[in-house]
Amino acid sequence: APLFRKSINLKSEDLAGNIVITGLGFYDLFINGEKITKGFLAPYISNTDEMVYFDEYDISKYLKKGENVIGVMLGDGFQSEKTIVWDFKDNIMNSAPKLALTVSIKDGEDEIEFEADEFVCKKGPVWFNDLRSGVFYDKTREEIGWNDAGYVQDESWHQPILVERPRGEEKICEAEPIKVYRELKPVSITKGEVNKYTPRGDVQNYAAGFETDQTEVPLSGGYLYDFGENNAGIYRLKIKGHKGQKIDIQCGEKLVDGKLDFNNICFYPVGYSQRDIYIVGSDEEEIFEPMFTYHGFRYIYVYGITEEQATEDLLTYLVMSTDLTERGTFKCSDEMANTIYEMGRRSDRSNFFYFPNDCPHREKNGWTGDTVASAEHMMMTIGAEKSFREWSANIRAAQLKDGRIPGIVPTDKWGFAWGNGPAWDRILFELPYVIYKYRGETELIYENASAMMRYLEYVARQRDEKGIVAIGLGDWVPVARIANDYQPPLGFTDSTMVYWMCREAEEMFDAVGLTLNRDYAKAFGKEIREAIRKEYIDYATMTVKSCCQSAQSMAIFYDIFEEGEKQAAFNKLMEIIVQDDEKFTSGFLGLRVLCHVLSQFGESELAYRMITGTEFPSYGYFVELGMTTLPESLQVEPNCSDNHHFLGDFVQWYMRYPAGLNVINHKRVAIRPRFIEKLDFAEATHILPDGEVKVKWHREGEDIILEVVCPDTVECEIELELGWFFKDTKKLWEKTGSGTYTIATK
Repeated sequence: APLFRKSINLKSEDLAGNIVITGLGFYDLFINGEKITKGFLAPYISNTDEMVYFDEYDISKYLKKGENVIGVMLGDGFQSEKTIVWDFKDNIMNSAPKLALTVSIKDGEDEIEFEADEFVCKKGPVWFNDLRSGVFYDKTREEIGWNDAGYVQDESWHQPILVERPRGEEKICEAEPIKVYRELKPVSITKGEVNKYTPRGDVQNYAAGFETDQTEVPLSGGYLYDFGENNAGIYRLKIKGHKGQKIDIQCGEKLVDGKLDFNNICFYPVGYSQRDIYIVGSDEEEIFEPMFTYHGFRYIYVYGITEEQATEDLLTYLVMSTDLTERGTFKCSDEMANTIYEMGRRSDRSNFFYFPNDCPHREKNGWTGDTVASAEHMMMTIGAEKSFREWSANIRAAQLKDGRIPGIVPTDKWGFAWGNGPAWDRILFELPYVIYKYRGETELIYENASAMMRYLEYVARQRDEKGIVAIGLGDWVPVARIANDYQPPLGFTDSTMVYWMCREAEEMFDAVGLTLNRDYAKAFGKEIREAIRKEYIDYATMTVKSCCQSAQSMAIFYDIFEEGEKQAAFNKLMEIIVQDDEKFTSGFLGLRVLCHVLSQFGESELAYRMITGTEFPSYGYFVELGMTTLPESLQVEPNCSDNHHFLGDFVQWYMRYPAGLNVINHKRVAIRPRFIEKLDFAEATHILPDGEVKVKWHREGEDIILEVVCPDTVECEIELELGWFFKDTKKLWEKTGSGTYTIATK
């Protein structure tokens, strides 16, 4: 991690200044010894052959008369990837870290401007850093005051090398920065051990021809810190040791046989999986916070400290994510449901670093399909629209001329041949759609319009002779059930996702007056729906071929069935669920819609039991296992990740049905509570552009007291489930607004 510095003398007390800067992959910016970086991992995570991000700072308040020093430390980030998996080591833009900046200062009447070629540079105390692996920091190599006035610069500082400019579009980053939003102290500290780590076979083969710099962390003799929750971020190390003391810090999310185990994070060579090393520089107290990386963990194993040093104050968990505003909440009388809801919210936050990632410890990849599944429940609970727009710019930049997009963004060449397909590619449509629905904003519709049309034309060319598309990944991570055809045909899921893209595109294009685009999407959607119905629907039984939860619920939710057919199709879905012992068997495509379909047809109690039940497979089962975030599969396999967001749609289901808060669009809400028998109360909130909507109900004897608060500028209607009515009027429906209502049952 190279250091850059520039000293300048200013004559006036009337000072103003501005910096526009990028560091590729990452930078930390210092003015007169003070770190002023906007947040962690600045400026962004991108393929710099496509997008090069800059940040702009007003540095006026940091400047002073006399000597001033601007300092920069660079990290490798995505610019210097070392990961064999996903072919990142072969990224075309891979290079040593790069710096570009322009400094503009008004010194009284004088105007001063300079760029990075006027800085000097040298190696710093970081001898290894990697976004996915960790940081090795040698405090004995740190030159105190290198970034401050008064430092005496020796001949080891040298001129930087002028290099080729990155090829990507230059852009000021508009996404929110990454910040620490909670700090956690350990709930326990014990003498601990680590299980032996074995990388994936391809990683082992790749590393076989050379020795890595580090051997693995010693498996015993260290201390295990348990922070009680699985999250993402870094830690603060506060140590009073002796110069040269080597402290080995290994992060992980689970214990196996009482030992820290990170074999599910198997994508890195031995010695480089979620590991940091800190070498103490003095006998004084020192504080270290890793830079240019982050980890997903609940546990930290620390080796190289004494028993006296193994205190509560040694390590503090700095829980991080993109700095997104809270937009929605849910709470009820059932602590199991509350715990599951918090697991979903924690998974969302710990997997949101500029854009939604698939896990904070292993991949840190922007899987497009994961966010298709999560975008709507994220929009209900966090202010994600700016970050979604920024990521969309990168998705568009990654799109090939023929219309294809990769399964992960950012990437270079990986993800076009495998890991994508319509269920993943729908991201081009889903992000502008949910932003339009929840915030009323149309900018991303315009920005994505050409990319959406190019994709529709591309996928139209992928149809077979029956008009079916079957080119991508299907219903990912289904729950295996013996003797049951639990997985829907790929042609059905791919084609259904294409149909729904057309539906979303038709609505969006119509909203912004792109009528030719709208007409194309409408006509294409009609064609592919007819092909799906002809190929996959058994009209005698109103069943989708394969007879599984995912296919049946998707066909109902996405309107493959006609309205008049849906009740019979739902009856068949209920037969399938009963056959499956009222347990989930679907993968993530089915889980996204199944509980909504159950509630739409009066089976919210069943959906609630399936979610909160404690037998495998269910979300309550995760709680029984002691998990605090969502795994990547209901199957809960040993090597799967314990922190993913894409199974978290129940977050919005809780808000929509047990609480009753349904956002139709940014100007219209429908209050449709389902009074779950087990619950004494439920409540939800959501902040619309015009203000906050609040819904709360509680039982009072045989009656329900329903309280609704809604902005006057938002249309609000209340619709009760059959069997309930407003006590005053005996009606099931009220087109009204804020108020308190007594609800009775027949």
